[in-house]
Amino acid sequence: MDKLLLIIKREYLAKVRNKSFVVMTFLTPFLMVGMFLLVAYLATINDNDQRTIVVLNESDYFSTDFLSTKNTAYVNFNDLSLQQAKDSVVGLEYYGMLYIPYHKDLEKVASTSYFYSIESPNANILNSIETIFKTRLRENRLLNMGLSTEDFSKIEKSFEVRTANFTGEENVKGANVLKAIIGGAFGYLIMMFIIIYGGFVMRSVIEEKTSRIIEVIISSVKPFQLMMGKIIGTSFAGITQFIIWVVSASILLTIAVFVFNVDIASLSTVSKLPSGGLEEVSSIPMDDSMKLYAKEIINIPWLNLICFFLVYFILGYLIYSSIYAAIGAAVDNETDTQQFIFPVILPLMLAVYVGFFSVFDNPHGPIAVGFSLFPLTSPIVMLMRLPNGIGDGGVPLWQLITSIFFLIITFIGIVWLAAKIYRVGILMYGKKPTYKELFKWLKY
Repeated sequence: MDKLLLIIKREYLAKVRNKSFVVMTFLTPFLMVGMFLLVAYLATINDNDQRTIVVLNESDYFSTDFLSTKNTAYVNFNDLSLQQAKDSVVGLEYYGMLYIPYHKDLEKVASTSYFYSIESPNANILNSIETIFKTRLRENRLLNMGLSTEDFSKIEKSFEVRTANFTGEENVKGANVLKAIIGGAFGYLIMMFIIIYGGFVMRSVIEEKTSRIIEVIISSVKPFQLMMGKIIGTSFAGITQFIIWVVSASILLTIAVFVFNVDIASLSTVSKLPSGGLEEVSSIPMDDSMKLYAKEIINIPWLNLICFFLVYFILGYLIYSSIYAAIGAAVDNETDTQQFIFPVILPLMLAVYVGFFSVFDNPHGPIAVGFSLFPLTSPIVMLMRLPNGIGDGGVPLWQLITSIFFLIITFIGIVWLAAKIYRVGILMYGKKPTYKELFKWLKY
C-alpha cells in the first residue's frame, strides 16, 4: 500500500508541476470565456443582418401581407416590368425578389408566383413566404365554401394541448429533451475527460518504457501497483485541473456577462425558428412557458445527478484508463497506438450518438435501457436518463444498482486483464504487437 501511495503521489506531482499543465490550467478558462464572447458577438452581428426583399405584386391580393421584420425588409416595386425589376434588384444588390403576377383567380396567382435570388434562398424566408400564401389560399377556399372572415379567424386559431402530471403540476413539451441534453452534457464531459486523461496515462507508460526507467521501477514495484498508481495519480491531477477550470470559468463568465452586457438570449435557437407567418406560435404565453421551463430545470434532482456523475466518472475513467495503460505497455511509441485507440473510443462515441437518439425519444425504451446497463456505455447514457429522477417516472432503482454493479465487475475484470498485458508488454521492445499477440499475453 505504501508503494502504491508513493506512485500516486509521484504521478500527481509530476503532472501538476509540468509547465504545459500549469499553463493550460490557467489559460483554458480564458480561452473558453473568450470563445463564448466571440460566439455571442457573432450571433449579434448575424441577427443584425437584415435581408431586403423586393415584392413586385401585379395582382389584387397580398397587398398588406408582407410586412418588414427585424431580419427581413420588404420593399414594394410598382409600375415596373418583370425584367426591369430583376435588373434593379441585381443592381441594388438586394437579397431577392418575390414576383406575384396578375390573375383574377387567387389559385392561379399563387401557382405562377416566383421567388428570384442570386443564390439558394434561406429556408426560414421561404417558409415565412409560403406560410402567407398557404394562409391566404386556405382562407379563400373556405370563403368560397360560404364561411365568413370571422369564421376563418376562429378556424385559424392555433391550439396546443396542455400537459401535467397526476399531481396537477403543469409541465411543457420537450421536457425530456431538455433533461437529456443536460444529462448528455455531463456524459460528454466524462467522454472528453476519458479521452484526454486516458491518453496521459498511455503516454506516461510509453515514456517510461522507452526511457528504460520502467526496468528499474518494476524491480521493486509490481506491475499491477504501478499501473494503478498511474491511473489514480493522473486521475487526481485531472480532477484538480477540472475543478480549477469550472470555478475560474464560472467567475470569468459571470464578470464578462455583466461587463460586456452579453445578451444570453441572442444564443438561443428558439428565437430563430420560423415564425409561422400569420399563425400563432403557441397558445401558452411566452412568460408562462419560460416559467415552466425554468421550473423543469429547478426540479431536476441536481444533488443526485452530481453525486452519480462522480460515481460514473470515477468508474468509467478507471475502466478506460486501465485499457489505455495496457495499450501503452504493449507498444513502443505513440504512432503504434493508432490501431488500438479507435476500438477503445468507439463505445464512447456510440454512447453519445445512440444515447441522444434513444433517450430523446424514449428514455425508458429497450435501447436506452440496454446502453445504460452496458458498462462501456453506461457512464454516458445513464447520465442522460438520470435528470428524470430515480424511481417513479425516472430510472428504476434496480437499473441504477445493476449498472453500477456491472461497472465495478467490469473494472475488476479489465484491470486483471490489463495487468497481464502490462506485465508482459512493459518489457517488450522493438516489435509492433498485434491483436493475436495480445491475446497470447493474456494466457501467460
